[in-house]
Amino acid sequence: MNKLKILNDPIYGFITIPNSLIFDLIEHKYFQRLRRITQMGMSYLVYPGAHHTRFHHAIGCMHLMQKAVNVLRFKGVIISEDEEIALYIAILLHDIGHGPFSHAMEHSIVNGVSHEQISLLFMEHLNDEFNGSLTLAISIFKREYPRNFMCQLISSQLDMDRADYLKRDSFYTGVAEGNINSERLITMLHVVDDELVVENKGIYSVEKFLVARRLMYWQVYLHKTSLVAEQLLIRVLKRAKELTRQHVELKASRALMYFLKHDISEANFNTITLESFSKLDDYDVVSAMKEWQYHSDFVLRNLCEMILNRDLLKIKMKRKKIKKTVLAEHINTLMEKYNISAAEAEYFVFTGEISNQAYQQQGQRINILHKSGKIEDIVKASDQLNLKALSKPVTKYFICYPKVKL
Repeated sequence: MNKLKILNDPIYGFITIPNSLIFDLIEHKYFQRLRRITQMGMSYLVYPGAHHTRFHHAIGCMHLMQKAVNVLRFKGVIISEDEEIALYIAILLHDIGHGPFSHAMEHSIVNGVSHEQISLLFMEHLNDEFNGSLTLAISIFKREYPRNFMCQLISSQLDMDRADYLKRDSFYTGVAEGNINSERLITMLHVVDDELVVENKGIYSVEKFLVARRLMYWQVYLHKTSLVAEQLLIRVLKRAKELTRQHVELKASRALMYFLKHDISEANFNTITLESFSKLDDYDVVSAMKEWQYHSDFVLRNLCEMILNRDLLKIKMKRKKIKKTVLAEHINTLMEKYNISAAEAEYFVFTGEISNQAYQQQGQRINILHKSGKIEDIVKASDQLNLKALSKPVTKYFICYPKVKL
């Protein structure tokens, strides 16, 4: 069977699958599940084109990693064949642990278990299945491998993950501000003292990358409509779990029912849980909501109708924290109008905060390599004054409440 397939990608054109192991991993049911997980959660309610999946993104990341390996080898960086394959596997599987609608699961029916932790569990399970051939990839993914620049290619402030998702999400949303030149960025990469650096002539591409990241966060990822939709989805799953605990009968798929019936945390995330998780995707949640919109429970019914019909809560963004009196006023109004308890009203009236920091000067920085050999942080190397501003976190506060009627 010919396993060196070519895929046609709307962003990069033809993508080659480098070897049979990568092909077999892509063909595996765990990876194929990513076709049923949207890359951008509820963003399609704002940007109708944003229906691309984690599958698209993972394949794109692998393609960029192929480019990065070729560039670094051309510049004299020694990367063995085993390391090369490990890099492809690590980036291909870095998001395999995402649940339905990408981030909503982490805050609702799985308690405090991040998608990175679940990705690692999947990789370890696959490693057993593939006779230890993922061991090196896991070491790089966990940042345990002694060659630090390889770990940076997987996860840093200028990694292949960000290089793909900014360009891809920009393409599918139609938000041109996020369209970075990822190929140019990769061409400018180098390694000095085991650290990933960007050659001086790539400085403007890095500036554009950081500005694009900031704009994409405010304009797309933290857009108030997709934000309120995701908050509603989190509450749908939370309410469904609450009702299941009270022995209220709910219709849901076997995989979703498992997570509604069990309290899953890091401590008890076992092989059975992983297998159930591998069968869970966006379709389970959407089909459940289509059933639950007719349920007798006031909260569950209305939350599902809001998402399915895109008749969402009103959301207001503020620069200062929302006063408790304002929150209480909205809750009391809702309680009186519908004769519901405060706990039920709080599903429809709530506050929260969002933060955006395009560049973090602490920890793993983006370093620029000057022709003299001097290495300097991008903020110091750049003559773009607003890069310093981009490294400061900006926090906004929001309040959500029903428009007029439920």
